[in-house]
Amino acid sequence: MSWIEQDFLDFFRELDQNCHREWFQENKKRYEKSVKQPFESLVAELIALVSSEDNRIQMTPKDAIFRIYKDVRFSKDKLPYKDHAGAIIAPNGRKMDGPVGMYFEISDKRLAFASGLYAPDKEALLAVRRALAVDSSGLHKVIKAKQFKQMFGEIQGDKNKVLPAEFKEAAKAEPLIFNKQFYIWAEYPADEALRDDLPQFLMEHWRASRALAKWLDAVSSN
Repeated sequence: MSWIEQDFLDFFRELDQNCHREWFQENKKRYEKSVKQPFESLVAELIALVSSEDNRIQMTPKDAIFRIYKDVRFSKDKLPYKDHAGAIIAPNGRKMDGPVGMYFEISDKRLAFASGLYAPDKEALLAVRRALAVDSSGLHKVIKAKQFKQMFGEIQGDKNKVLPAEFKEAAKAEPLIFNKQFYIWAEYPADEALRDDLPQFLMEHWRASRALAKWLDAVSSN
């Protein structure tokens, strides 16, 4: 039996065409049954698996799962609902601060896994850049690992065109210093979410991302 059934994907496919309150209210029971409940069960299973290997994880699905309702107060996009279900399993959950964990999302468009620093604060970004300026060999060892490259390719993220003066010379030798984000992303067709071994599939990605998470935690907390 799959953790995620076809109607999970179908719900988001239809929501894309009917992203308004009236349609959602008419389909709310379907959302609860086909999306919310199975996704909570999947997240609970992943929390149990991750916590068995990382004792910092002490959380519930509620701590991990993002609400489907969008905050549109300060956004140009006024559509009220997200087009995917997503969660973060990390020591601080979906607050997105503190130690690095894993993020994953499922929609009618994709199954995706991510990890790393997506929105580091000023202090964390400065710490990572200083670590890279001093010695980037530890990070390059991580990202050159065979499994890492197969699953994630390379470090992703937006870059600064102009750097603080202290990094300009080091950045000539280490271009990653220009990054203002340090994250990895793996994306698959949506129907991969229907696989029976979905928790184990995501755990393979989590394990492959752990060396990067540990490096980022170590340098960004200094």
